[in-house]
Amino acid sequence: MEIIDGEGLILGRLASEVAKQLLKEKDKEIAIVNAEHVVISGSKVGLFEEYKTRKNKGSKEQGPFFPTMPDRIVKRTIRGMLPYKRARGRDALSRVKVYQGIPDEYEGKASKKVESANAETRLSLGKYITLEEVSGKLGWAPKRR
Repeated sequence: MEIIDGEGLILGRLASEVAKQLLKEKDKEIAIVNAEHVVISGSKVGLFEEYKTRKNKGSKEQGPFFPTMPDRIVKRTIRGMLPYKRARGRDALSRVKVYQGIPDEYEGKASKKVESANAETRLSLGKYITLEEVSGKLGWAPKRR
C-alpha cells in the first residue's frame, strides 16, 4: 500500500501519475490522503464557472453526475485518466482509495512525495485554488470534528 499526501499537489498531475502507476503494476494499491488540500491551477473565477457548469449538466434523474466532495472529485479525475469501461481500468480504479484528512490507519505512516505534481514551484504566481474551496462553492459543507 502506497500512501500519497495530497497537500499542495496539482490535481491533474497527481491523477495522471497515479493512473500510470495503477496501470503499470497490477497489484499496487494507492491511498491518497488530504484530498481537500489538492490544488487546481488557473484563475479562481474561471475554475468556479467550469466546475459549476459540470455539476449542473444533466438532470437529477439522468446523468452525468458530477461529485461535490473533494475526495470524490479526485477519484473522478483519476477515473478520467483510466480506461474505466474495460476490465483493466475497472480493476485499477478499485485499487485507489481517496480520503479527506488522514484516517487513523494511515496516521504516522510515511507518505510518498510525487515530485512532478508539486505545486510550490509551478504556482508561484498565485493563480490556483484548493479543492476545498471549489467544493464549498459547489455546495459541499465539511464535517465538523
